[in-house]
Amino acid sequence: MAHQFLLEIGLEEIPAHVVTPSIDQLVERTKNYLAEQRITFDSIKPFSTPRRLALLISGLADKQPDVEEEVKGPAKRIAQDKDGNWTKAAQGFARGQGASVDDIIFKELKGEQYVYVQKHETGQPVSEVLTGMRDVIMAMTFPTMMKWGSYKFQYIRPIRWLIALLDDEVLPFSILDISTGRTSQGHRFLGHEVEIKHPADYEEALTSQFVIADAAKRKARIRQQIQALAAEHNWTIDIDEDLLEEVNNLVEWPTAFAGHFDAKYLTIPDEVLITSMKDHQRFFYVRDEAGKLLPNFVSVRNGNDQHLDNVIAGNEKVLTARLEDAMFFYEEDQKHDIDFYVNKLKSVSFHDKIGSMTEHMKRTGIIANLIGQRVGLSETELADLQRASEIYKFDLVTGMVGEFAELQGVMGEKYALLFGEKPAVAQAIREHYMPVSADGSLPQSNVGAALAIADKYDSITAFFAADMIPNGSNDPYALRRQAFGIVRILRDRKWHLPLLKMGQDFEIALSNKHVEFNPELTANLAASRQRIQEFMNDRVRQWFASQHVRHDIVDAVTSADTTDVVNMLDDAAALVAHVDDSNFKDAIEALTRVARLTKADLLDAPSLPVDPKLFENDAEQKLYDGVNDVKAHFDDRTPEQNYQALADLQPVIDAYFEANMVMDDNEAIRRNRLNQLAQLTKLTIHLGDLKQLIVK
Repeated sequence: MAHQFLLEIGLEEIPAHVVTPSIDQLVERTKNYLAEQRITFDSIKPFSTPRRLALLISGLADKQPDVEEEVKGPAKRIAQDKDGNWTKAAQGFARGQGASVDDIIFKELKGEQYVYVQKHETGQPVSEVLTGMRDVIMAMTFPTMMKWGSYKFQYIRPIRWLIALLDDEVLPFSILDISTGRTSQGHRFLGHEVEIKHPADYEEALTSQFVIADAAKRKARIRQQIQALAAEHNWTIDIDEDLLEEVNNLVEWPTAFAGHFDAKYLTIPDEVLITSMKDHQRFFYVRDEAGKLLPNFVSVRNGNDQHLDNVIAGNEKVLTARLEDAMFFYEEDQKHDIDFYVNKLKSVSFHDKIGSMTEHMKRTGIIANLIGQRVGLSETELADLQRASEIYKFDLVTGMVGEFAELQGVMGEKYALLFGEKPAVAQAIREHYMPVSADGSLPQSNVGAALAIADKYDSITAFFAADMIPNGSNDPYALRRQAFGIVRILRDRKWHLPLLKMGQDFEIALSNKHVEFNPELTANLAASRQRIQEFMNDRVRQWFASQHVRHDIVDAVTSADTTDVVNMLDDAAALVAHVDDSNFKDAIEALTRVARLTKADLLDAPSLPVDPKLFENDAEQKLYDGVNDVKAHFDDRTPEQNYQALADLQPVIDAYFEANMVMDDNEAIRRNRLNQLAQLTKLTIHLGDLKQLIVK
């Protein structure tokens, strides 16, 4: 007989951003628990609101299956003494399996006798197994935890009621002073207690008490209500999915409504209005058919449509107060010029161990110029980059950004245009923060991309020099995110930027430009250079992981002697493109055989002369001609083309080793052959350390 089981955890209101991850975690932990307990089921349906996490499990088996297994114990020589008596090891083994030494049998394994016990385990009924859900509930983890009363137990919020209902039977267990039952709570203001007679009744019973427990149905209802309001007023509302998810996890019985604000506030930049509505008040903003922002908004209350006019008026009042502040700051900020704000940055600390924001900007300007020169920006772009680097943080000390911190960069662009800066400079000010997340938007301009890399690289360099390096999960200055942003920008722009060399150039430029920097940190720059490169390589590995690239390929391209991110990415792409070739294994084995015979000191040699007069057979000449041909076109080919050219040498390499002993007794011949192999290895290492590849 198949069973249904209802589990509900009733809580004080959970923060909206925690609701969905929490119910997902509960589902996953429950699946794992049932699998461990060998209990089969057909489906798990989750329910979640701000006040409850619940599961409806259908098709549960009656009981665990019985288990017959043969358990292996110690070797016979350990289990019995020389007289054949059972040792304590054998007795303890048998006792641990719920058996006696009389149940022990012997079996041979790899030429030695071992003791075994036939173990029978009777499956428990599902009702007993499910009481273990108590431990599943208590094992859950959350971003923030709290205690209540005099208890030491911590949870996301205090537990107020529990339901554990198998068909029509309550399964008894308790958490702290809360025992399981069949009574749930309806909407905090509109509903009442409700008794659940059977798990199948759960959803309908809560609906009768103004709770839509199915999060997907609740979200669909909100979406439909918003679309209905848009159609009624001929509005365009782009429903932000993240905002919809948040609002959905704030309500149990949603009712959408429309509000209005004074049209005079439309003179404020759209970004400010949208931030005030969306981020601060969780309102959906409204546009007309032409895409112009309208003085209206849509919000969702947790309740019905009773007294909705009062709710609308209250929300309008709160929004108006915020927009009034925004209007004040917008007008006040324009009473000064950019130089006023840039000068104020001298008193703003970048970090007390590193220096001021002004010093950070000066260092960023040096790095930005180095980047611009190396990647070939035009004279106009270089001039725009220089100007942007001189002012790009000015909006941090404006009143608007002080009130709306999430608008830094955005207001920098707006104000820069108002103050007469070139559009390219203003755009770079906004773009230098990009990307703001692992998958966030990237700068669209060369100037913005160069400034973004420079700003992030200086932050990483400064904090590493100050020995404030991310450790484990601790990364208070988001250096990992900034480094990953550099990787993504370089990949997007296809800019070849050897970061280790740039670090050296930066140190030289710092001293030449006499930029103020803590002397102790200056002394640490060179020592930090290699650690920074390893840190950047880890972010390249992070990128590869997001693309599911094979670990050995990642190891090969990141272990090579290159600090050029784009080269690493291109080399990996070349190997991935050919990894399924029929000759991939043979080609890699041939090339790595060459690499293993190459002495490390030869790879650093400025020249590797090979004298054809010392060749003793055609195989040497063919390899010589083949390597020279690859070398002649190497710089003009893509990494994938270079891989193919090197792979085509595989039969030539195999023939070479069949015909030659590299370590010849004649020193001149031996040196000639080693130089020849080193020339080839110098080409292969451009693709990575191929010895890291796993070929079978």
